[in-house]
Amino acid sequence: MDNAVIKHIEHLTERYPVLSECRQTISDTYKCMEECFRSGGKLLVAGNGGSAADAEHIAGELMKGFVKARKPDKAYADALRGVNAEFGAVLAENLQGALPTIALDGHVALSTAYMNDCEPLLCFAQQVNGYGKQGDVFLGISTSGNSMNVLYAAVAARAKGMKVIGLTGMKESRLSQLSDVCIRVPETETYKIQELHLPVYHCLCLMLEERFFDN
Repeated sequence: MDNAVIKHIEHLTERYPVLSECRQTISDTYKCMEECFRSGGKLLVAGNGGSAADAEHIAGELMKGFVKARKPDKAYADALRGVNAEFGAVLAENLQGALPTIALDGHVALSTAYMNDCEPLLCFAQQVNGYGKQGDVFLGISTSGNSMNVLYAAVAARAKGMKVIGLTGMKESRLSQLSDVCIRVPETETYKIQELHLPVYHCLCLMLEERFFDN
């Protein structure tokens, strides 16, 4: 692990000592995501209920500034002003760097149309089929690790040549078996698992932001 990754994971485990046993899987997850974004890929995230809210939360932290301003680089800022001086100046001042992330639960019209016309449990898999490509990453969030719509999406992702990351509770699950890396936080009750998921993905978002937007 490089020094920046070690620093963030140590800070996480100082605040949440129970997560110390997840240090390696958090590091492996970061490396998987970092490689994806560095290669021009995107992150697709899915979950149900509270995990759907977490998927949206992750997209929000990665698609705009989290703790850094992420100002556009000079070349892009100049290009914006070159297209239109008035609008470009506003855009150059306010746009923020983004790591392309899509929360698959957020497309209500698409999901309900597919669920009504086809197979409801494949609502996430259909979006992986449409958005996903080799080099992308699918992050499935499931406290049980056995949510069927997340599992179908994971299978669709692997068939596309995507990496699959799981974020679950401590029990071995079908999602952990399908994942390239799975962060299994050491709790078994749903609400307690969710309470640990948030600091884990915040740590990942902090590390990714520092890697890509340190300036």
